Amino acid sequence: MERCRSSLMFLVLGVFVSVGFVQVSGKTHEEGYCMWYGQCGKRIGTDHPLNCYNNIPAPELKDPEALSILQELCPHLVKEKTHTCCNLDQLKTFQNQTSLATQLMTRCPACYRNFLNLYCGMTCDPSNSLYIDEVTIQESIEETIDALNFAEKEADDGLSVVEPWVDSDPKSNASILSVVYFLQDEFMYGMYNSCKGVNFPSSNEKIYSLLCGQSAETCTPQNLLDYMGNINNGQTPFNINFTIIQGNTPFQPTAMKAYETNVFPCSRAIDNSSQPCSCQDCSAACPPVPPYPQPPPPFTILGMDGIMFILICGYSGFVVTFLLAVMISCCLNHMQAQPSRRELLSINDDDDKTPVRPLVSQEDVGCREKIGAVFHQKLSGGFQWWGTKCARYPFFVILLGLILVVGLSLGILLLEVTTDPVELWSPPESRSRQEKNYFDDHFGPFYRTEQLIITAPSYNYTTFQASGITVRHWFGPVLDLRVLIQVLDLQNQIAGITAFYEKENRTIGLQDICFKPEAPTNNNCTILSVLNYWQNDIEKLNSSVKDGPYFVIADYHTHLISCLSAPASIDDSTVQHYPCLGTYGGPIFPWTAMGSYNDKIYNNASSLSITFPVNNFKTGDPRLEPALLWEKAFLDFMKNYSNPDLVIAYQAERSIEDEINRESFSDVTTIAGSYILMFGYVAIALGKFPYHRMHRIFVESKIVLGLSGVLIVLGSVSSSIGLLAYLHIPATLIVMEVVPFLVLAVGVDNIFILVQKYQRDQRLPHEEKYHQVGRVLGEVAPSMLLSSLSESVAFFLGALSVMPAVKAFSLYAAVAVLINFILQVSGFVAFMSLDAGREDKNRLDVLCCVSIKSSGKSDKTPGVLYQIFHKFYAPFLMVSVVRTIVMLVFVFMACFSGYSLTKISVGLDQKLSMPRDSYMLNYFENLEEHFNSGPPVYFVLREGVNYTDVDSQDKICGASGCNADSLTTQIYVDAQLNNVTYIANPATSWIDDFFSWLAPSQGGSPCCMYNPKNGKFCPSTGPREGCVPCRQSGKTFERPTVEEFEKFLPFFLVDDPGAKCSKGGHAAYGTAVVFPNDTKAHVEASYFQSYHSVLRDSDDFTNALIQARKSADNITVMMNQTDLNFNVFPYSIFYVYYEQYITMVNDTATSLGIVLGSVFIITFILLGFDLFSALIVAVTIAMITINMLGMMYWWSIDLNAISLVNLIMCVGISVEFCSHIVRAFAISTKGNRVERAKDALTHMGSSVLSGITFTKICGIFVLAFSQSQLFEIFYFRMYLGMVVFGATHGLIFLPVLLSYIGPGLNNAKLLEEQETAPIPPPSSSSETAKPSGDGQFPSRPSSERSPLIPSRDSQGYFYA
Repeated sequence: MERCRSSLMFLVLGVFVSVGFVQVSGKTHEEGYCMWYGQCGKRIGTDHPLNCYNNIPAPELKDPEALSILQELCPHLVKEKTHTCCNLDQLKTFQNQTSLATQLMTRCPACYRNFLNLYCGMTCDPSNSLYIDEVTIQESIEETIDALNFAEKEADDGLSVVEPWVDSDPKSNASILSVVYFLQDEFMYGMYNSCKGVNFPSSNEKIYSLLCGQSAETCTPQNLLDYMGNINNGQTPFNINFTIIQGNTPFQPTAMKAYETNVFPCSRAIDNSSQPCSCQDCSAACPPVPPYPQPPPPFTILGMDGIMFILICGYSGFVVTFLLAVMISCCLNHMQAQPSRRELLSINDDDDKTPVRPLVSQEDVGCREKIGAVFHQKLSGGFQWWGTKCARYPFFVILLGLILVVGLSLGILLLEVTTDPVELWSPPESRSRQEKNYFDDHFGPFYRTEQLIITAPSYNYTTFQASGITVRHWFGPVLDLRVLIQVLDLQNQIAGITAFYEKENRTIGLQDICFKPEAPTNNNCTILSVLNYWQNDIEKLNSSVKDGPYFVIADYHTHLISCLSAPASIDDSTVQHYPCLGTYGGPIFPWTAMGSYNDKIYNNASSLSITFPVNNFKTGDPRLEPALLWEKAFLDFMKNYSNPDLVIAYQAERSIEDEINRESFSDVTTIAGSYILMFGYVAIALGKFPYHRMHRIFVESKIVLGLSGVLIVLGSVSSSIGLLAYLHIPATLIVMEVVPFLVLAVGVDNIFILVQKYQRDQRLPHEEKYHQVGRVLGEVAPSMLLSSLSESVAFFLGALSVMPAVKAFSLYAAVAVLINFILQVSGFVAFMSLDAGREDKNRLDVLCCVSIKSSGKSDKTPGVLYQIFHKFYAPFLMVSVVRTIVMLVFVFMACFSGYSLTKISVGLDQKLSMPRDSYMLNYFENLEEHFNSGPPVYFVLREGVNYTDVDSQDKICGASGCNADSLTTQIYVDAQLNNVTYIANPATSWIDDFFSWLAPSQGGSPCCMYNPKNGKFCPSTGPREGCVPCRQSGKTFERPTVEEFEKFLPFFLVDDPGAKCSKGGHAAYGTAVVFPNDTKAHVEASYFQSYHSVLRDSDDFTNALIQARKSADNITVMMNQTDLNFNVFPYSIFYVYYEQYITMVNDTATSLGIVLGSVFIITFILLGFDLFSALIVAVTIAMITINMLGMMYWWSIDLNAISLVNLIMCVGISVEFCSHIVRAFAISTKGNRVERAKDALTHMGSSVLSGITFTKICGIFVLAFSQSQLFEIFYFRMYLGMVVFGATHGLIFLPVLLSYIGPGLNNAKLLEEQETAPIPPPSSSSETAKPSGDGQFPSRPSSERSPLIPSRDSQGYFYA
C-alpha cells in the first residue's frame, strides 16, 4: 500500500513537472519588445506577485500614478511618450520589493541609483526582451493543483509531496517562474563597486553582508547576483539567473545583448540635487589620509640608549674624579707635619690618628651655629621638662593617654571602608570620573556582565560540505553539534536560576534583571551566545534537510555559516529560512560570542562565550540588590557545575570585588602572624641581658615595657583611624594593611633609641629617677622629633595627591605617626619611669610583685651590638680602601637603578589582585587567550547641539552630503588605523539610520507611518490599517524639516527592526538618545558606539584611552570651527580605572619630590638650620628610593597606586635609617670626619639595626607565605627592598659619605663641651694651666685629670 501511494505521488510530480513548467520557445528579441507585462497570481505561501509572460511590443504608460513611481525609480525611462514593460501594479511591486534596498542604500545615492538601474532594465525597460531569455512559465496549474490535492489526501501518512509554485488567478495561465537576465560586465562591476563600501550603521556591517548571503569580505559580483536572484532570500518573487557577459561575447540568438547603462561612481553625484557618497561608504571619496604621527624615535647617542650612555659617562667621570681626589687628599695628608688649628674641610681624613680637638671661643661661633644652638637648647630643655613631668606622674599621664586613645578610637564605629575600585583609584574631580558620571546620569550605568568562556578540549576539529556545494568548511571543537547541545542546556539552566529576595518577599529570576533592548514589545533577555543564532531552540539546532538518506542540503552548519556572515539577517538564505537575529531582537556579532579563530574565519573558533547583560544602577540604589542576589546564585551554581566535556571559566560583575574582599580576610592570619612576630621580637630584644649576672635576667628584661611600646603603636593607629572617621574621611584596605606596618617601623625605632639611651646612661649624684628620665628624653627627643615630624609632614603633603587611595593612606599615616610620637614622649616615658622604678627595686619584669635580693646593679656597659659596632664594624668600615669601594659600589647601584627605572611598566595586572585559588584567575587567563574583541567605546555628544540644524547634522552624520570630517567619518578613518588608534569599528550612527528610516516610499510601505486621527506611531512590525507615511514622495535625499525631526525621532527610537524595516532604532539606539523631558521636543545628549580593538595588558588599555581622547578632541575642534556648542568625549567602562596610568609617572615624581622636599626642610630646621646635613639626608633617601625603583623593574613590580603608596612609605621609613645617624654625626665633637662617622655609627647604628631592621625583617618574611599575589609582590618584595636598601644605605653608605663630605665641626657644640668639660686640678708648680701656642691644653697623665662628675662621651652618654 505504501509503495502504491509513493508511486502515485511520484506520478503526480512527474505530471506537474511535465505539464506545469514550460520552457518558452519562439520568443521575439527585438528593440521595443517586452518579455512580460502585467501580473498573474502570486507565488504560493508569499505575497509576492508574479509577472505575466507577454512577449509583445512595449505598451505606452499613461497612468499618472505609474508615471510618478517610474520617475522615482527609473527616471531615465521617462520620456515625452513613455513605453514600458511594466504597468502600475508591477511598479508598485517593484517599489515595495526595493524598500529594503531603499533603507540600506539611500545613504549613498550612486549605489542606490545603480542598484535601481539593475532592476529597471529587467522590470520596465521597453526593450527588456533583448536582455531576458530562457523564460520558464506555468501555462496551466488547475489540473496540477487538483492532482496534488488528491495525492495529499491519499497520503494519509502525513508526507507532504510538494508545494505548487503559483497561487494563480484563474483567468491567467502564463505566470513567469524563472528567467535568465544578461548583464554587461562593465555595468555590473561598476554597480558592485559603487555599493561594496556602503555601511549598515546599526550593526557596523557592510550592506553586502545582508544582500549577498555571506560575509561582505567574501562576496563577489556573481555571489551577490546569485543571492538576489534566488527565491529563497525571501524577497525575490521568481528565480532570476543573472548572467554576466564578459566584453563582446557573442549571443545566441544573435538579436540579444547584455543590459548596460550609465554607471555612477560612488565618488560622484548622480545629479545636481544629490551629493557624492561619503567617505564611510566610498573609499574613493575619502581625502588622502595624512600619515598618523609616528612615535618619536628612541633617544640614542652614538647608537646606544641615550640614558644609558649619559649614566655610563657620568659614572665614569665620577670614578675618575673621586679616585683622583682620594689620591690627592692622601698625598696632602702625608705632607702635613702638624695638624692645623681648625679642622680641614678635606675630602679625606687620615683615620690612623685621632687628632686633638681644637679650642674655640665665642668669636668662632657663627650666626647660624648660634641660632642652631639656641634652638637645640630650647628644644632639648622643653623635652627635658616634659619628660621629667611625665616620669614624675606616670599614672596620671598613662590615664590621660588611655582616655585620649579610647576616645579617639571610638570613632572607628563610624568608619567607612571604601572597597569600590572606582572610589579607590579614580579622583572624583578627574576627567574620567566626571565623564563616567555624565554617562551614567544620562544613559544609565554600563550594564553588568555575567560571562562564561567555554572550551571543549576532548573534541576535535570537523569538516562539513553541503550537498551540491564545492566548498568544504572547517569547524572548531566547540561547534560540534554534541557540544552545542550541552552548551545550550547549560545556558538554559543559567537562564532558569532564581534567588529569593527577602526584602520584597519574592523570587528573582534573570527575566527580572536582564537587559531587554526592545522592551516592552519584546521582553526576551539579551543573551550574547552563538546558540541565539537558532533562537535558543533545540529543535532548530537539530533540524536538517537532506537530499536522500545521506546527503545534507542544510543543517546547523549551513545556518551557522550564513549567520556568521550576516548576523543581522532575517533569513539565512538556506532552504531552512531560519533568522539569525537573537530572541532579544538584535544581532549576535560573532566576535562577541566566539574566540580563538583565525582572521575572520569564525567557524574555526575553539572557544565560545556566553554573556548575560544585566541592568545596572548606581551604588546604593535599592534596584541593584536583586542583581547582586541573582549574581550570587549564579556564582554558586557555576562553582557546583560539572561537565566532563566542557571546560568553563566564568565571572559575574560582582566577582572582582567579592574576591578582593575574600583575599583581604584570608590574609588576616598572615598579617596577624607578621605583627605578632614583630611584637615578640620587640618585647624580647628591648631588654638587657646581664650575662655575668644571669639571676638578674628577669629584672633587667623589658618584656612589659616592650609590650607597652607595642600597645602605644597600636593605640596610635586606632586613634588615627578613629579621628579621621570622626571627620568622615573613608579608609581603605591599604590603610589597614600598610599603616600599622609603617607606624611600627617608626615607633619601634624610637623606642629602641630611647630605651638604649637610658640603659647606657649613668644617673648623676643626687639625681632623681624622673630627672634622669627627663634628661635622657631631652637628649633623644630631638632626634625622635626629627624622624617623626619629617615623616608626618611628608605624608601630609603626600595627601595632596589626587588619587583617593594615596590620599587616604597619606592622611592616615601622617596622623598615626604624629599621634605615635605624642604617645611615645608621654605615655611611653611614663611606662619607662615605672619600669626604671621596678628595676631599682629589683622586681621581676613580668611578675612585678616579686622581688629578688639585691646583689648590686649591672654595670652601665653597652650591649653586644654596640660592642660589635664599636670594636669591629665601624673601624672596618672606616678603612680607606673599604670606604673607597663602598662609594664606588653604591654610586654604581644608583646609576644602574636610575637606568632600570626608565624601563618600569606602568599598570596593574588585574590577576594579581586575586587570591591564588580564585576562579577569576582561570577566567582572566581564558579571556586573554580566547577573547578576540575589545570593549565598547561611546563617543558622547553633550548637550547644546541643535540636531535639527542642517549644518549641525552635517558635522555629525556619515552618509552622502555630510562633512568629510564629520564625527562619524573621523571615527571611521580612525577605525582604518586600528593598530594605532585602538578603534576597531566605525561608530553606529543613529542620525544616519534615522534619515534612512524616515525616507519616503510612495505607493509602498515606508518605515515611518502614523495614524492621522490620533497622531500615534504605527510600528513597522505591527498592523498599519489607517496609517499614512510620515513624509511624502520626492524627498528621498532631503533632510527632514525641524518639525519632522522633532516629531518623528521619538517614533524611530521605539520602532523594532524587522523584515519590513531593518532600520528601526529601538534595539540599537533606544538608549543612545536622551531627551530633557517627556515632551521629547529636542535632543539633550546622544552617543555613537564603536569598539576598541583587542586589549591585552595595561599598556593597551592606557593607550586606547589616550587615543580615544585624541580622536574626541579632534572631533570637538572640527565641530567648533563655526559653533562653540559642541563637546565630544569618549567613554568606556575601563577608562575610570586606567586614567591614573596616563599621569602615573608624573604623579609619582611629583609625590616623591614633595615628600622628599618636606623631609629636607624639616631636617634643615631640626638640625639647627644645618643645610649640608639636610642635603646629605635628602640625597641618601633619594638614592634609596632610586634603588627601590630599580628593584621594581628587575623584580617585576609595576608602577601603580599601590607601589606609589609603598614608595612614599619608603621615603618615610628611610628617614629612620638616616636622620638619627646624621644628627649623631652633626653633634659629635670628635677630631675629624672619620672619627665622627665612627662615633655616630657606633652609638646610633646598633639602635637602628636592632630597632627597625631586625623588627621589619621578622615581619616581612611572614608575608612571603601569603596566599595573595598582591601581598607577595607589593608588600613582601617592596617591604624587603625598603629594609635592605634602607639598612645598607643608612649603616654602610651614609657613614662613609659623612666621612668624606660630612658637615664640619659644630663650633657651638664644641664650645659647649669645653665649658662643661672637667676642671683640671692645679699643677704642682701652682701655675695656672695655659694653652700652648696652638691653642690646646698640654697633655696630662690621666692620673692628673680626676673628674668632679662622671664624664660623658661625644653623644652625651655618661659612663662611670
